[in-house]
Amino acid sequence: MLEGMPRPLPNLDTQPFWDGCQEERLLLPRCSACGEGRWPPGPMCPACQSQDVDWIESSGRGRVYSWIVANHPVHPVLTGQVPYVVAMIELEHNIRLVGNVMGCAPDEVEADLPVEVIFERLEDGRQLPNFRRVETAE
Repeated sequence: MLEGMPRPLPNLDTQPFWDGCQEERLLLPRCSACGEGRWPPGPMCPACQSQDVDWIESSGRGRVYSWIVANHPVHPVLTGQVPYVVAMIELEHNIRLVGNVMGCAPDEVEADLPVEVIFERLEDGRQLPNFRRVETAE
């Protein structure tokens, strides 16, 4: 986990997501009217403009869609924590979520790498979702 980063500030649209994280459940918004998954959470479905939303539980499994390796600290608190990987993860329900990829070297991250969500507890008790590589049998 990256230390010293700003903490998320839940709002009306994101509170169910953060509540799920506290329970180690990855909850994702889905339009009640048309069934489209969406990210980020917002007040209106971008597909049909409905304001009705359901929160569905994801398995937390997905694949790396895109990624960057941060080699230079963009803030003094990150000095000594580079390199780290920030990736866009393609989850089920046609949703892409951004998170850090943990537990493997940055040069091991590649397109379609299978990952799963992990929840990391902060010192204040809140939990953040990140991802780790899923070992597959070959």
